[in-house]
Amino acid sequence: MRLVIQRVTRARVTINDAVKSAIGNGLLLFVGIEDADTQEDIAWLSRKTVNLRIFKDEHGVMNRSLLETGGDILLVSQFTLHAATAKGNRPSYLGAAKPAIAVPLYESFIKQLKLDCGKEIYAGEFGADMQVELLNDGPVTILIDSKKKE
Repeated sequence: MRLVIQRVTRARVTINDAVKSAIGNGLLLFVGIEDADTQEDIAWLSRKTVNLRIFKDEHGVMNRSLLETGGDILLVSQFTLHAATAKGNRPSYLGAAKPAIAVPLYESFIKQLKLDCGKEIYAGEFGADMQVELLNDGPVTILIDSKKKE
């Protein structure tokens, strides 16, 4: 699984001109799922995400986690995170899992995040044409791949 984490002061997902989900302070997560992803990837990424110390403390240092700040999570599926661009100018998305595999993993990731942070998880709609608006705070943007664990 690949995850793009953005610390935001606000974010929202709109589908067909209607707001599907919106958050204030917290994390906007874009997740890309591949065939090889498992529950282990989900558990590792969820724990890493909610405990990542990327929020400012009283001294202005990034030293607090989402759990400590009480921020929200907005999760958006994004198959383009598995784009292969080595050949030609048109990206290939063959590395992204097909919906039959990806949807159950996406739903499982939502459940795991909810367990790990102890609150509701806001989400986009898997496979939908979404418009995502955000105000990146910092800016703070972090890339994590569960296969690399860097």
